[in-house]
Amino acid sequence: MTDLNKKKKFPKIYFGWWTVIAGGIASMWSAGYYHYGFSALLKPIQSSLNLSRAAVSVPSAIGRLEGGIEAPISGLITDKFGPRTIATIGALFFGLSLMLMYFVNSQWSYYLVWGVLLGTAYNLTSTIPVNAAITNWFVRLRGRALGTKIALAALSGVITIRIITWLINAYDWRVACVVGGLVMVCIPLPLLWIFLRRYRPEYYGLLPDGAKAEIKAQKEPASDTEQSIDRGVRYASTFQEVEYTLRQALKTSSFWLLVLSHAGHNLAVPVMNVHAIPLLTDKGLDTVSAAGMMAIMVGASIPFRFMGGILADRVSKGRLRMLLAGAYMLQAISFGVFIGYDTVTSLYYWFALYGIGMGTAFAINPLLRARYFGRKAFGSIHGASQAIMAPFGIIAPIYAGWIHDTYGSYMLAVKVGAIMLAVSVVLTLLIFPPKPPARVTHIRQIV
Repeated sequence: MTDLNKKKKFPKIYFGWWTVIAGGIASMWSAGYYHYGFSALLKPIQSSLNLSRAAVSVPSAIGRLEGGIEAPISGLITDKFGPRTIATIGALFFGLSLMLMYFVNSQWSYYLVWGVLLGTAYNLTSTIPVNAAITNWFVRLRGRALGTKIALAALSGVITIRIITWLINAYDWRVACVVGGLVMVCIPLPLLWIFLRRYRPEYYGLLPDGAKAEIKAQKEPASDTEQSIDRGVRYASTFQEVEYTLRQALKTSSFWLLVLSHAGHNLAVPVMNVHAIPLLTDKGLDTVSAAGMMAIMVGASIPFRFMGGILADRVSKGRLRMLLAGAYMLQAISFGVFIGYDTVTSLYYWFALYGIGMGTAFAINPLLRARYFGRKAFGSIHGASQAIMAPFGIIAPIYAGWIHDTYGSYMLAVKVGAIMLAVSVVLTLLIFPPKPPARVTHIRQIV
């Protein structure tokens, strides 16, 4: 067999896809504990520390507060120095913080470890750095790349949460946390260090999407960097992508409408992520069955996370907002189904429909931001968005827990969530693509 035939049989994989896989695995494990796993851990921790439902929800709010404070900083650092260092530090921090949960025996230590330490680590590991790395390496195929990463992350609600519930039932919640920390340090952390690059592909003689492969991505940056950068800018412009600085993005109405629509959506999310398993067990389901219901929700979202990305690649920039609005509308309808019937059967429809809408929204949200504002300041723009949305994320989980403590039911929280999702639908339809900035600056000018 000739070398040419060998090359045809074993085509070279574009390095960006390894970034997608590494980021997806890291997100799967970290989100499995910090988001879906927290719902499984909530009642055991509440019982162990003798806390109210509102009090045990506070660390989720602390994490969102910290995310809002640190997001602009981590976004700026990611854009200036690359995603690899900040993501691997976050992964190490995440693993150690989970292991520290073994020693938590009071309310203040619980707030410190899960709320402050783990919240900080999660925000550094799975959101801005990984999404920025993928956004840098893809333009035409960005939707399917982000969709693939998000689909892999969704396995946290199918695989990771079942591991967590099994560990809780077989041992206890402390052992479940220690195991999670050890796995994070031994598997996702090395993958992030190896497969996240500091720079965008042009610095290595490549173009986004693997359009050109002159120099291996693992090598040092190419010597003709400026020429490569110019080729990358021209390549991205063929897909109507213009690069904004953070300051330029903040001056557009599109940025603020995107933030507000996402904030309204985030007011509904804690009902499903933080309080879902307590809600289900209050309805009479056992813990394993409740975890299975969560698996239905996340399982339903997985194909739509991937398909949403593929569909978004085929839709013009001006119509992306319609896809996102449709995803939010499906989530609002799912809430309405449960409100209208409030039966065990309606729970299945609620979780399945919500999962489909959630998966589609997860795929389109970062893609819309990247398509509207470009690559160079993606981390900074994402970080600024998270900072502005932080108050909504802080209020939501505590408010849902307070409603349960006050009324003995989550139903009012469900109704508020449905209203907020409906508001998000309207706001999203108003997010038109921004006009190109008056002056397009060099890619190193981020702010």
